[in-house]
Parts: sequence; structure tokens; C-alpha cells
Amino acid sequence: MTHSKNAPKEGTDHSTEGTDHPTSASRLDAWGAAIIEELARLRQGDAPTHGGRVLSYVYDHGSDSLDALAGRAMEMARPLNGLDPLTFTSIAAMERDLLRFAVQITGGTPKKVSGSIASGGTESCLLAVGTARDLWRAEHPNDERTPRLVTTSTVHAAFQKAARIYDMAWDPVPVRPDGSVDPQDIIVRLGDDVALVVMSSPAYPTGVIDPIEQIAHHTEKRGISLHVDACFGGLILPWWQGAPKWDFRVPGVTGLGADFHKYGYAPKGVSVLLHRGRKRHRRQFFATTSWPAYPVVDPTFLGSKSASPLAAAWAVTSYLGEEGYAEGATSCQRSVNALRQAVDSIEGLTVWGHPTGPALALIADTSVPSGRWVDPHRLADDVTKAGFQIQHQPGYVQADGTILPRSVHLTITPVTEKLVPELTAALISAAHNVQGKKPHQATALGRIAGWIWKNGNRPSPSTCRFLLKFAGSHERTPQKMAPLMAIIEALPAPVAEALVTEMLAMASEP
Repeated sequence: MTHSKNAPKEGTDHSTEGTDHPTSASRLDAWGAAIIEELARLRQGDAPTHGGRVLSYVYDHGSDSLDALAGRAMEMARPLNGLDPLTFTSIAAMERDLLRFAVQITGGTPKKVSGSIASGGTESCLLAVGTARDLWRAEHPNDERTPRLVTTSTVHAAFQKAARIYDMAWDPVPVRPDGSVDPQDIIVRLGDDVALVVMSSPAYPTGVIDPIEQIAHHTEKRGISLHVDACFGGLILPWWQGAPKWDFRVPGVTGLGADFHKYGYAPKGVSVLLHRGRKRHRRQFFATTSWPAYPVVDPTFLGSKSASPLAAAWAVTSYLGEEGYAEGATSCQRSVNALRQAVDSIEGLTVWGHPTGPALALIADTSVPSGRWVDPHRLADDVTKAGFQIQHQPGYVQADGTILPRSVHLTITPVTEKLVPELTAALISAAHNVQGKKPHQATALGRIAGWIWKNGNRPSPSTCRFLLKFAGSHERTPQKMAPLMAIIEALPAPVAEALVTEMLAMASEP
């Protein structure tokens, strides 16, 4: 019998197979150890997931004990299949505990609010939209219109994806220049073809909480579903001082999503989707007995799925409890207040709008002469010199033609507090270095790409690569993002989307 590097050698100890005691890392053979060493080498190229220097994507509580607990829980649950919580009963028990906790902190009661565990915020958003669409169709069986999904323009992009998947008309309501929305602009859109209204708590780009109470009053009267996207803030806003009501304490809120892999500090990916009432929750399920095998019942998109993120979320939540989450929220709030004061002292730079929660967006302060503006994208590129990464957000033209400014996003976590002095110094230094420099432009590329799109052609992969090379953004991992953001701002959306698609596809292409 021949041996493959991808298969165990004859004589390998399999004594733990089929048991609930997974092989530990210390029992790797030489080939397995070499593979792990290679993975460690690959990981050296990643942005750091701990320490608070990457202010997006990662949510670091700062506790080594919490990391160890999550890792151990994930390993214990690794062999389980989340497809069947009746066979693997620990899954059902952990889901019950997580759902009970989520319902409690969001102002609901188990008798009135039901929910499911999903693989992340995007899945929660998709399921919320699909459920609302199906309910609308059931209530309008003879209506041939395309149901509408009403949101603000700052809602998470996952809802655009949901509208495409479920064949709904996405109706984004423009926001004011400060990122807030006039409630009346939403209220006038509430026709009987609206299947769902989505409000953010908070909106990721701006950190602003949408006017949920005002809108819920009107949606409830009209019998329209209202979902709150709290995937970003749902596990921190319950303890945020000064936050308005945004959850099931508000009559008219019919659903809510919150991610445990964000401010729940669990590994990715685990989210919770909550519904007011069992009838709405059950509409989310797919079930069939119309095939010659076991009955299939799925509350989410995935069938077979890992139980490891669920186990980690359960362990972390059990460890922290409300008191631990409150301490993390208080730390984040102190950091936000300190950073806002620091930004206020930087000429040419300001906080965008009036955020509530752990997200800050910074924009150029246009109240001072343009020669003293701080372009946020140049700022973000420069601040990397100090070892920090903040997230570029391109300017955006809304449906009514108004333009939202280019900005940079900062996600604040508990580990940020110890870094506030260093981060403040980095922002001040970077602002000094780029103050008065004009933003990057992509006018020539914009004309080329505009011509391509005007002729009705979506750029091919080869054309996209040419455009990216022309713009100097063709590396698999661009070192500076400001030029790319300028390209995105200058191009028609379908062309820009084709370019960023090609960039991401190139990154993992063999």
C-alpha cells in the first residue's frame, strides 16, 4: 500500500477516533507538525487579530483566558454537526442558553421572542429579509407587484444582497450630510407594497442609530415588518450610556439581528436572529419530507455546519455574563470619548455626525479653509507608519444626487483603551503629514471606465486588470488604499464593482 502525504501512515495511532476526545496538538506526527509550521508562516502575513491595532474586522476583549476558553470550547465541539440538534443535544442546549441571553438583553421575553443561531450577520440579514418577503406574499396572495425593501442608504450591504436573492426592490432612503435620516423621508415611502423596513443600530459607516422609535410607530400602525440590524451593536448597546431605545422595548420592532462574533467576543462566525412571535420565526424555516430520506428541517441556509463557533460563543457568554459585557462597554465608551476629544483638537479633521456606540467615522473638516483640510484616506494610509490600520470608506453618491463624504472607520474595542495615547499621537502625526494635500484623483481612469460602461459593456477580467495596473492598484495586496478609493469614487458603480471583484478574485487565484 502506497502512502500519501495527505493521508495517515499505516500504524498511526487512531485510538481517539470515534470518541469524544479529539487528538491534541501535542500528538501530531512529523508531517502534521510541518503542516502546522507552514500555516504559522502563512499567518505571519496577516493583520494582527489581537492588540487593538486593526480598528475594523476584529473584536478583541483583551483577555488571554477568554481566548483559551473559546479555543477549548471550539475543539470540544469540533466533531459535532449542527444539522441535527436532536442527535447532538448539546447543540440545542447551547442554542437555548444563547437565545435566552440575547432575548433578555434586547428587551424581549422568551414567551414573546423566538430566534435562531446563524453563521454571521450576513446570514441573519438574508434570513430576516426572506422571512418578511414570504410573510408579505402570504398576506398578498394575488399581488403581482415586486415587494419593496425600505432602508436608509447607510444600511449594511448585506441587505442589497438579500434584495437581489429574494427578488425585491431595494429602496434606499438618502440620509442627511451628517449621516442621520429624516424620519418623514421614510414614512412617506410606507406603501402597501413594502414587505420590510430595516433600521440600523448603529449604521456601520457612520455609527449613527437610525430613528427606530419614530419609524416603528408608523410601521406598526400599517402592519409592516420592521427589522433592526444590530449585528454590529447588539452585544454592546444594551450597556451603552445614553443610547436611545432600539430593540424589543420598542413596540413595532418585529425582528432583530446581533452578532456574537463582534461585541460578543466569540470567534467567527455566530450570529443570532430574533423574531417577535413564534409564527414569524417558524416562517424562517425550510422543511421537507418530499424525498426518500430523513426529514430535512433547516432554520438557516446551511445544513451540515460546524458547532464550534456556537460552543465558543456559549462559553464566552457564560464566562462574561452581563457584568463582563457591561465592563467592556464602559471601557469602549471611555475610549470613544477620549478619541473624540483628540480629533476635536486636530485642525482639518472631525468626527462624522453624531454617532452612538463603539464606531467612529472621521472626515475632513470643511469648516476650515481647504488648504488645511485633512483627507481621511491619506490620513489612513499615513497612520499605518505607526502600526495602526483604520478602514477607508469612499465617498458615496446617494439616489437623490447628494454626496456623502469620504471617511475612515474606527471600530473601538476594550483593548483600545490602553492604546488611546499612542493612537491619538498617531492620528495627530498623520494629520500633520497630510494636512492640505489634495485627495487622490482618478479622472483619467474615470473617463476610460466611463466610456466602457457607456458603451454597455461590463469590463471583462482582463480589462479590469488593465485598469487596475493603469491605476497602480494591481498588486494582490495593495500597500496604499487611498488611490483605490479614488478609483471607486470616480467610476460608475458597475465598473467599480467589477474592479474590486477582480482584486479579490486575484488575491486567492492559484
